[in-house]
Amino acid sequence: MTIALTVLGVLLLAGAWKLLRAMYYVRKARKLNARSDALEAEIAATRAATATLEDQTKAEQAAAVVALGFVPEADLDTEHAQPVPPEQTAALAAVRAGDWQAGAAWIDAAGTDWEERWERVRALSEAAAEDDAWLLAWQAARPGDPTAAVVEADTAVQVAWNVRGSQSGARTTQEQFRLFRELLLTAERTAHAAQKLADPADPVPYMVEQAIGMGLGYPHERYEELWAQITARAPKLLTAHTHCMQYWAAKWRGSHELALGFARKAADGAEPGELLSLLPLIAYFENESWDDDLQAEDYYKEPEVCAAVDAALADLAAAGPGDRRAVRLRHLLAWMLFWQDRDAEAVEQFRHIDGYIGHIPWSYHSQPKRRYLYARDWAVRVTTE
Repeated sequence: MTIALTVLGVLLLAGAWKLLRAMYYVRKARKLNARSDALEAEIAATRAATATLEDQTKAEQAAAVVALGFVPEADLDTEHAQPVPPEQTAALAAVRAGDWQAGAAWIDAAGTDWEERWERVRALSEAAAEDDAWLLAWQAARPGDPTAAVVEADTAVQVAWNVRGSQSGARTTQEQFRLFRELLLTAERTAHAAQKLADPADPVPYMVEQAIGMGLGYPHERYEELWAQITARAPKLLTAHTHCMQYWAAKWRGSHELALGFARKAADGAEPGELLSLLPLIAYFENESWDDDLQAEDYYKEPEVCAAVDAALADLAAAGPGDRRAVRLRHLLAWMLFWQDRDAEAVEQFRHIDGYIGHIPWSYHSQPKRRYLYARDWAVRVTTE
C-alpha cells in the first residue's frame, strides 16, 4: 500500500511538474509572440517612415527639376511626340463635326511633301477608325477620290491593329489573331485599290501597305518588292524607313542583324540633315528592348552605339531648324546619352522634347512617365548639382 501511494505521489508530482513546465512555456511563448509582434510593428513603422522620407525626397527632387523649367509629371503628354499643329487640331475638329471637305483640303494642301501628306493621312485615318461617318460621306460625294481612298485604306489598317492590340503574341487571343488577319486582308485589298487611284508619284498608298505586310508576314522577297515601289517614288522618306525597320526587326519578320544592316546602309547613303541616322539608333534600341540579356548601362556604352549617337548628333545639327522630323531623333538621343553618362548633352535634348513623350523609348514602357522622369530628372540633377 505504501509503495502504491508512493508511486501515485511520484506520478502526481511528475504530472504537476509537466503541467507547470507547459504553463511556463506557454507564458514564454506568449511573451516571445508579444515581443515578435512589437518588433514587427517597429519594423513596419520604420519602413513606413523610410518610405515617407523617400517620397518626400523624391517630391523635393521632382519639384527642384520643375523649378528649373521642366514639365511636371501630371502635365506630360503620353500620346504625342511633340505639340500638335493648330491646323491639325482644326482639321480633326472639322471632320468630327461632319465637314469632310476641310479634311480633304488639309491633306491636299501638303502637296508633294510626302512626309507631311503621310502625317495628315494618318491623323485622319485614326479619327475615322473611331467614327467614319464623315469618310463615308466624302466617298459618296466624290467617288474614286484618291485622297479619300488612301484614308480609307489606312483606316482599315488602324482598325485591324486596334483589334490585335499592343500586347505581345503570348498575350493576344486566337480570336484576336483571326480577326486581325481577316481585317488586314480587307485592308490589303483597299490599299491596292488606293494605289491604282493615286498620283503615280505618290508613295503614301504604298506606305499604308507596310503595316499590312508586317502583320500578314509578307515573305522577304514580297516585302522588298513593296519597298522598291516606295523608294522609286521617295528614296529618302524617313517614316517609310522607320516602318521598314519594324519589318526587319527580330520581333517581326527579321533579326537584329538584318535590321541593323538595313539601318546602316540607309544612314550611310544619306546626306547630312536627312535624319536617316535615326535608323541605327532604332536598331540598337529594338535590340536592347528585345534581348533580356542586354543591360542598358553597358550596351549603350559600346563603341559602335556611341559612334551611332555621335553621327546622329551631327546629322541633327545639319537639319533645318523647323524640321518636325527631328524630334524623333531627339527622343532616342536623350535616352542613349543618358545611359552613356553624357548628361549635359542629354539635358539639351530633354529641353527640346520635354512635355511630350508619345514616342520610343518612353512609349515602349508600361509606365512611360516613370521611364521618362527617371532619365530626365537624373540627368538634370547631375548637371545642376
